[in-house]
Amino acid sequence: MQSASYDVVVVGGGNAALCAAISAANAGCSVIVLERSPEDERGGNSAYTDGLMRTVYDGPEDIRAYCPDLTDEEMAVSDFGTYTEEQFFEDMAEITQYRTDPDLCELLVKGSRETILWMRDQGVRFFPNFGRQAYRVNGRFKFWGGATIAVSSGGPGLVESLFRAAEKKGITIRYNAWVRDLVRDESGVTGVTLKNENGKSETISGRAIILACGGFEANAEMRARYLGPGWDLAKVRGSRFNTGDGLTMALDAGAQPYGHWSGCHAVSWERYALDFGDLALTPQYQRHSYPLCAMVNRDGKRFVDEGADFRNYTYAKYGQAVLAQPGQLAWQVYDSKVNHLLRDEYRTRHVTKVVANTLEELADKIGEIDKAGFLATIAEFNASVKLDAPFDPNIKDGRSATSNGVVRSNWANTIDEPPFEAYAVTCGVTFTFGGVKITTEGEVVDTSGHTIPGLFAAGEMVGGIFYHNYPGASGLTSGAVFGRLAGGSAATYAKAQAPVAVSAN
Repeated sequence: MQSASYDVVVVGGGNAALCAAISAANAGCSVIVLERSPEDERGGNSAYTDGLMRTVYDGPEDIRAYCPDLTDEEMAVSDFGTYTEEQFFEDMAEITQYRTDPDLCELLVKGSRETILWMRDQGVRFFPNFGRQAYRVNGRFKFWGGATIAVSSGGPGLVESLFRAAEKKGITIRYNAWVRDLVRDESGVTGVTLKNENGKSETISGRAIILACGGFEANAEMRARYLGPGWDLAKVRGSRFNTGDGLTMALDAGAQPYGHWSGCHAVSWERYALDFGDLALTPQYQRHSYPLCAMVNRDGKRFVDEGADFRNYTYAKYGQAVLAQPGQLAWQVYDSKVNHLLRDEYRTRHVTKVVANTLEELADKIGEIDKAGFLATIAEFNASVKLDAPFDPNIKDGRSATSNGVVRSNWANTIDEPPFEAYAVTCGVTFTFGGVKITTEGEVVDTSGHTIPGLFAAGEMVGGIFYHNYPGASGLTSGAVFGRLAGGSAATYAKAQAPVAVSAN
């Protein structure tokens, strides 16, 4: 069934897809967004994020430009520092083990500032992430880790703002539109086929098609196939609809696989979280205060450097470390010296938590860990804490410790002041790193190294940007930068073809 024709067809309904759609509409194209989910679950993984966006800034004047609602009082108590292009490049290089595609990385870094300002002009509101990216010390907030700004109301606020902007621009949006395949002929990609809300098949024609419908993180079979054994057991932090359909379609059309297909963003996550994201509950499942804890496995042993770096630079790889432990679980242990610094989600109802007045009692209440091993680990850890280095959570303070042969580099405190708290965590997968190869114009490249006419990609669909790990808050920025790029390039391509008038049967 032929239902409509558009200049640009966007597959997906998250941050990257909507930035692509708005960019194409701003260029004067007719645009349709095809979102697989029902309306109340729209937004893909973007809706499940905190809305943090990593971007270049040279000082407080840039932060004020990004966040025009900031008051003079808030500016006066904030040390924003700077986050230069050089720092962003260094973070991307080091954290990906120098594998990030240099051309795509340059687009991401150099396009970050302009894209945030562009999003602001589309109606997205930003604010500095007080309390989560800056602790208040002596009355001042000192920001750290390069992820300074966030969208007002987080991921849901981002999705709401972008859909509102798309609707104002006359972009057609369809929900329950499960795109199943690309329509191709000798000229290239000319449309998509979809299964609609009535279970009927439809064809949507377009001069340019943008795939921005996520990775394969919600597909247990693909996780096991590409990420490896045990990954089918991971919890999914975000959308249940990101099952790799876009990647499968692109590969079937000859697209070149690119990037780290056996890698993903995965974090320490509430042990008994739901299998997939739930917009009401998912924010409560985060367990990102681990730089302040000692994290132990069932043997009672530490297995990662909890204080290797700021949370922004380690959290996306420590989920994999937890998954590799016996039972795919671990316990984060804190004492009263740092309990007050735990993030808000530790204080919700949806936690697997044990509280005790002695370490022996804590081990007994946990039950499943080796008590003798646990007590030995904490004793060794406490004896090794470098007490002459002052504790400061806003900087890498060099306050180190060691146990089980595992060094802890920063923020070490003796675990000896009750009450003691322990939180059970497992692995939560966020998004997969493998994707398709694109040009610097967002065009999909085939296995022969040629572009596939009419096909563009953005967001998690793009491979070659992240390997092994990622700098926190760079995912949304990447989606916006490459979404905007793909939308503009698709519009240029569509305009070069014969005009298409919107026509519905």
